[in-house]
Amino acid sequence: MNWHFLTFFGDSMLLLPCAAIIFIILILSPASRKPTWEWTLLFGGVSAVVCVSKLAFMGWGIGSREFDFTGFSGHSALSASIWPVMLWLLSSRFSRAIRRAAVIMGYILAIAVGYSRLAIHVHSTSEVITGLVLGLIVSSTFLLLQRGTTPPRLSYRKIGATLILPLILINTGSAAPTQSLLERIAVTIAPVERPFIRADLHKAPTSSISAKHH
Repeated sequence: MNWHFLTFFGDSMLLLPCAAIIFIILILSPASRKPTWEWTLLFGGVSAVVCVSKLAFMGWGIGSREFDFTGFSGHSALSASIWPVMLWLLSSRFSRAIRRAAVIMGYILAIAVGYSRLAIHVHSTSEVITGLVLGLIVSSTFLLLQRGTTPPRLSYRKIGATLILPLILINTGSAAPTQSLLERIAVTIAPVERPFIRADLHKAPTSSISAKHH
């Protein structure tokens, strides 16, 4: 299994455009203005929580040594938020059974992305599980709010157009520089000379990162 290829399905380089595509599909449908803002608030909320958790650790060392936790896994949270909703929309013209199967496939893909983060040793189990839980809360809440409503019906042409950008990004495989960007932000806003890393979490309690000199 090519875990690095699979993990790209949780990368913000791919998923942020997918989140924008979901927003566009919803807002262009007159019957789904309310779902548009529900999606925006839910997805925006989980994105903010993930970023804050990472900045809290990078800038102030707020984490858990016991659970090896340095912040929610963004790949896990984003994939669990987006893929069930994305596949639900892409299957909108088909039967309810097919839409349900598509949503389940979205959940399975998200879990696989989470496992890939463990396989390539970039996250701990606690970070992946909590990230998946956050994302599943977002996608499940959004889909439950849509119960009894019909999703915007996409023609085959619109489905094809929707898939063009994600397929190009998957083929490119270029990861977003999210981690380095957050590290720069953490160093800017926190009183440290360099961001905290996982090794710092497991140092002796007396060890610390030197503060900025003002």
